Amino acid sequence: MPETRKNKRYGESLEQLLGLKTSPLAVKMVVKKKDIPKHALRPKKNQGKHYAQCQAFSLARRDKLTVAMLLEDSFCPGPVLAYGFVPPPEAHAHDAGINYEGFEYGRYIGILTAPLKSASFEPDLIMIYADTNQLRSMLLSIDEKERAGIKSSFFPFSCAWAVTSPIIHNAYWITLPDPGEYVRALTQAGEMIFSIPAPKIGRFMKGLKKFFKESMFANEQMMMLSDFPQPEIYKKIFKAWNSGQQVNKRNNTTLTTKHTKATKNKG
Repeated sequence: MPETRKNKRYGESLEQLLGLKTSPLAVKMVVKKKDIPKHALRPKKNQGKHYAQCQAFSLARRDKLTVAMLLEDSFCPGPVLAYGFVPPPEAHAHDAGINYEGFEYGRYIGILTAPLKSASFEPDLIMIYADTNQLRSMLLSIDEKERAGIKSSFFPFSCAWAVTSPIIHNAYWITLPDPGEYVRALTQAGEMIFSIPAPKIGRFMKGLKKFFKESMFANEQMMMLSDFPQPEIYKKIFKAWNSGQQVNKRNNTTLTTKHTKATKNKG
């Protein structure tokens, strides 16, 4: 199956399984202008306008546009520096809040973004804006052997951390949208960014579908009940505990035999 068709299927499945409010994004770093699709929005060229990169993400995931951002289109310094569109600053970078990983200067001339389900290009990265429940489902679907490699960043610039670091390290990455993204790009309270390097998307989708089909934590309904129906694993754990416990009937608490003896000896 051609990769673009496969990505279309992945994008549609992600929206359906997770109940996402906006489209997962296909992100590609642009080496040459010929790599930019003809239908892509070039803000300065087509509109005479400039955007921050987080706004380009928003236009793609909300309005379903394909957006190409080059230096001439950019209105925020963070991604321009992180993506290597300009030389790195020689001094006072830390004081300016520039503290993230970046690509080598001159390696790329732009960044291309589109909804994964309609992208006409092969992405380097998939970005998903999700609430905490959706994020939890994605994390739980990842194989336990890979979980230690999941990284995160909670400080500006989110447009940098969510793109450069997962590509550089080929790692899953959780990013907290920064204040600028919240104010200028309509990011909702409670939204987080989950980045998936393109080489991992096939395995990730396989795990996510298995999670929603088999996991006891999938499709949970909110409830506030005492003595709620316990999953089988809970029952087994409590049964194992109870086999070595005695009940203190006076205060209706349960204490282990070993703990009770130790308490008596201490007294």
